[in-house]
Amino acid sequence: MDDVELMALYWTVSGPVDVHYGREWSTFEWSARCEQAAKVGFAGIGLWHADIEHQLETRTLQEIKRTFDDAGLKHLQLEFIDDFFVEQGSAARRASDRRRKQLLDAAAVLAPLHVKVGNIPGTAAELGRVIESFNELCAEAAQHGVDIVYEPMPFDVNVNTLDAMVAFAEGIDADNGGVAIDVWHMSKMAIAPAALRALPADRLTWVELSDGLFADRDDRIDETINHRRLPGEGEFDNPGYVAACAEIGYAGPWGVEVLSAELRALPIEQEFQRAYESTRAQFGAAVA
Repeated sequence: MDDVELMALYWTVSGPVDVHYGREWSTFEWSARCEQAAKVGFAGIGLWHADIEHQLETRTLQEIKRTFDDAGLKHLQLEFIDDFFVEQGSAARRASDRRRKQLLDAAAVLAPLHVKVGNIPGTAAELGRVIESFNELCAEAAQHGVDIVYEPMPFDVNVNTLDAMVAFAEGIDADNGGVAIDVWHMSKMAIAPAALRALPADRLTWVELSDGLFADRDDRIDETINHRRLPGEGEFDNPGYVAACAEIGYAGPWGVEVLSAELRALPIEQEFQRAYESTRAQFGAAVA
């Protein structure tokens, strides 16, 4: 797998942010992040909505895009939209719609690989309603030329089993919609690499690598946002997931999403270098 393209996703290389509970925008200058990503070998990078909002206080979307392009990067990820399936007019839906507009407007200028969505709050809904709303979101995003990927996770009470993932994927009725496979979430949901063959091949449109321990900490939220490990530094079968996704037909870039307080405390150079080297090593292991 010599032609592998890797992406440094937002939380992996954001520096000392307070994930979900405080300042989420990075103190690492955007130009420094883009330059460091390209320097160590990444083909792309990610942006979280709060960081976009912060950057727009001092620059335009066009300037953000120019900095990205000038660094020689190819792929950009934008995130995150949740509660897009809840009742119209509710406070949660109004907030979701504001985020939706923000990210789709940004995507129209930044031309990302995709916008990532899901159910971080764990809002309960009928699966049919989630699928219908996802298709509606995809239709709106298509008007901007944007792809949408849905990320299943343990906290998502609607799509947190293999059967639900397959049903969700089979219900997608949009050329620009697909499902994201995150090694952390798959491992925590006990969905083995081989089980992913049950997914429709054309709906597996994004893959993220991460590592950790199978045994849950007492505080699972804290574990998820502060104690992940770089690929190859835990118990999860990253090479197995890489091999399984490639066998299914996945041929896009691969993300590394490691939410780790320890990693975020490193200097920017070390943060990017360690993330790249540990992730790249999983592809040699997958071939072996």
